[in-house]
Amino acid sequence: MNARVRKKLIQVARGRAHLMSFQNLIYEAELGLNLDNPHEKSMLTEVIDEISEREHTAGRPLLSALVRIKGQKNQGDNFFRLCERLGYGNWKELKRNSKFVESQREACRQFWQDKKNFTSYL
Repeated sequence: MNARVRKKLIQVARGRAHLMSFQNLIYEAELGLNLDNPHEKSMLTEVIDEISEREHTAGRPLLSALVRIKGQKNQGDNFFRLCERLGYGNWKELKRNSKFVESQREACRQFWQDKKNFTSYL
């Protein structure tokens, strides 16, 4: 599941949409999860967090910045808590800083649109 989700998020970073909802990610990556089921929603969140933790460890931008909650402009609390665990700062302050999320998204776009990075790290 991780490889499919990661590949889909990289495609989002390289594409025109630049963002994807949880629901669309489930559909596009053919995960077959139901967000109405708390356990399955938690599974998806864990997968996305794990991908971003690995990307961060490898010095690459957080792909989870590209996943949003449908109907919301910003990320959910889980994203900001992940960022706090990774050392970006206090999650509540990060959430209030509208430029933080956009800078993370832009870093993903720039990194993955670079053909050298795409071919080296896909």
